[in-house]
Amino acid sequence: MKSRQDIKREYKERKKPAGVFQVKNTKNGKVLLGSSLNLEGALNRHKFELTMGSHRSKELQKEWNEQGPDAFVFEILEEVKIRDVPHFDINDELLLLEQIWLEALQPFGERGYNTDTKIRQA
Repeated sequence: MKSRQDIKREYKERKKPAGVFQVKNTKNGKVLLGSSLNLEGALNRHKFELTMGSHRSKELQKEWNEQGPDAFVFEILEEVKIRDVPHFDINDELLLLEQIWLEALQPFGERGYNTDTKIRQA
């Protein structure tokens, strides 16, 4: 049986997927589009901030408070595919995915909660 230390070490060492995600209001179809080099961490942070009432998108927070968590889904739209080629750059690949999804969803105004095209999260 693995010790707690082994489990913690394995968790820290495992590769974290990078990619594009959305927080979607299932009642009105509005989305918050985001991207991160650590998808799980970014999605957990959004859930936590919304639950605590401290999300930076005031409009998303307002609708979360009014409609409740059951009206929202947190979805990974696409992960960066790591390729074993010279000069592969995960940041460049993620930037390309960001541009594709921003163009496809246009999550601004009545369509979403984004306020600008910078969607990368730490």
